[in-house]
Amino acid sequence: MFGTAPMKLFTCRASQHLAQMIADRLGIELGRSSVTKFSDGEFQPCFDESVRGCMVFIVQSTNPPAENLLELLLMIDAAKRASAYKVIAVIPYYGFARQDRKDRPRVSIGSKLTADLLSTAGVDRVITMDLHADQIQGFFNVPVDHMFCSAVFAPYIANLKLSNLTVSAPDMGGSKRANAYSRHLQSEMVLCYKLRKKPNTIEEMSIIGEVEGRNVVIIDDMVDTAGTLVLAANMMKERGATSIRAFATHPILSGNAVERINDCALEELVVSDSVPFINTSSKIKILSVADMFAKTINAVTTNQSISKNFVF
Repeated sequence: MFGTAPMKLFTCRASQHLAQMIADRLGIELGRSSVTKFSDGEFQPCFDESVRGCMVFIVQSTNPPAENLLELLLMIDAAKRASAYKVIAVIPYYGFARQDRKDRPRVSIGSKLTADLLSTAGVDRVITMDLHADQIQGFFNVPVDHMFCSAVFAPYIANLKLSNLTVSAPDMGGSKRANAYSRHLQSEMVLCYKLRKKPNTIEEMSIIGEVEGRNVVIIDDMVDTAGTLVLAANMMKERGATSIRAFATHPILSGNAVERINDCALEELVVSDSVPFINTSSKIKILSVADMFAKTINAVTTNQSISKNFVF
C-alpha cells in the first residue's frame, strides 16, 4: 500500500519472465493485461483489470526492437487514462542509452528523446539499472531510482576467492565503475584504452597496467557484439593473465557475439537477466536481479530509502 493507494505490478511482453519473478518475490499476483494485434502490425496494449487509484508499476526493458519502447509508452498512457494514482516505469535495461551526447555533428541524443517520450506519456517515476552514462538521470524531470548490479555481482566475485585479483574496465568510460569494484574488493585495477572510428568497430586497443600472473575480472554495463570484451580478454591472456572473467549487466549479445565468447580467452561471462536471453553457451552464467528490483519496488511503495539495497 502507498497511503490509501494499492500497488499493482504489470509487464509488457519483452520482460514477462523477469516481471513474474519480481511478483513472486513481492508475494503478489502479476497484473492482467493483453495486447491486441492488427493485421498491419499495429498493436494496442490493454489493462484487463481496474487500475483506478492504484500505484501502477510496469516492467519493460527497452532493448531493440523499438516496439518494446513503444509498448511501454502505450501502457503508461493507458494507465494514466485509466485514472491510475501513480505510474512507475521499471526499466531493467534502458535502451538508446549509448546515445547520451552529440559525439559528432547532425546526430540525435536518443537517450534524452526517450526520457522526453516517457515523460510525455505520463510516467511519474523511473526505476532502472546500470545506465550506460550516469548523467542520463538528469534527462528526466521525475525521480529516477538508479540501481547497480554490483549488489549481485560483487558477492559472486567475492565468493570466487580469487588470489591476485585485478579489476579491469574494457574502456576509459567504464573506469569509474571498475574503480568502485576495485575499492570494494580491495584489488588492483587496470584499464583498457580503445580507439573506435565507428560503432561496433575497434581500430586499436592497449592495456594500461600489469596483468601478468593476475586473475582479471572485467566489469562493464553491457555486452553487445562482444568485440571489445573479446579483444581485451585475448590481449590480457597474451600478456600472461592467469584467468580472465567478465561481468556485464545487460546481455545484448547481438550477431555472433556468443560464438566470439565461446572462442575467446574468457573463462566465464556473468550477466543479469535484465534482457531476455536464451543461454546457449557453457561460458555464460545468468544471475537474476528480480530480488533487487522487488526490494526497490517495496521500498518505493512504503516510502523507505533504497540506498540500503546498494553494495557500493
